[in-house]
Amino acid sequence: MSTTSTNAALEVLFSHDQIARRVAEMGREIDRDYVGEKIVLVGVLKGAAIFLADLARSISVDNTFDFVAVSSYGKGSRTSGAVKLIKDLDNSIEGKNVIIVEDILDTGLTLNFLRGMFEQHQPKTLRIAALLDKPSRRVEKIDADYVGFTIPNQFVIGYGMDFAERYRNLQDICLMPPDAPELSAG
Repeated sequence: MSTTSTNAALEVLFSHDQIARRVAEMGREIDRDYVGEKIVLVGVLKGAAIFLADLARSISVDNTFDFVAVSSYGKGSRTSGAVKLIKDLDNSIEGKNVIIVEDILDTGLTLNFLRGMFEQHQPKTLRIAALLDKPSRRVEKIDADYVGFTIPNQFVIGYGMDFAERYRNLQDICLMPPDAPELSAG
């Protein structure tokens, strides 16, 4: 069993090095798709903040970024099913190439909500970059244009992803133990 130095009890799904290599590859894919263009990366707070920072540095085309915050989980491990906008964009995306940057594409509820909201602002293009894709949990028909890794239906933490606001600081992506007291209590 692999472990991370921050918490020896956690199993590493993707190491920091694996993540760095894949994010760099995603940056090159975006560069190829947007040669000579400008893009706006829109990070979905809080989980995608670390991914967005690394992805932005991996992209050589002119890029800026903005953030939105939504909630569908609260402080638990299960989605409530209702997506609520907490923080909107600071700048207009009308006529711009926009990439929504999300930590994990799970049920699709959040990204479907954001895609619908952003399309109303008439961007030039609208794509999705998700570090993780968990297709087995999808309830909304939505796919990412850029995907880091496809994962099974397991709860993950680290590299910005949390459980009740904890574990975001782990440099690896780890599996949350199914017998963790925090999960069995919910």
